[in-house]
Amino acid sequence: MFTGCSHATSPFRLGGKWTAKIIRCLEDGPRRFSELEVPLHGITPKVLTETLRSMERDGLVTRTVGGGIPARVDYELSALGRTLLAPMAACCAWAATHLPELEDARETYRGPAEQHRVVRG
Repeated sequence: MFTGCSHATSPFRLGGKWTAKIIRCLEDGPRRFSELEVPLHGITPKVLTETLRSMERDGLVTRTVGGGIPARVDYELSALGRTLLAPMAACCAWAATHLPELEDARETYRGPAEQHRVVRG
């Protein structure tokens, strides 16, 4: 089960949009591709494939191909990937504490175009 911050409550992004969510999905052990699609509703198979490949390239996940037809493919956090769990938990805790302040700041922020607009009469 996905136990991480939701996209709405996490102001931080690690890698692409889905990387942190995939890390959380793999936190409890290896999963097959189809087992990742369920908690990551909204991700397309193409984006999941691209993100897993990128994470494998960066050393965050390992991909193991087993026997059988079709071949069983499992994805698992590498030792390096597991080192991200504590910092991610700290970011989620920070967001849970400071989310109201963050949302207030975003709501009251006026973009640069609005800040420098000259009203001519």
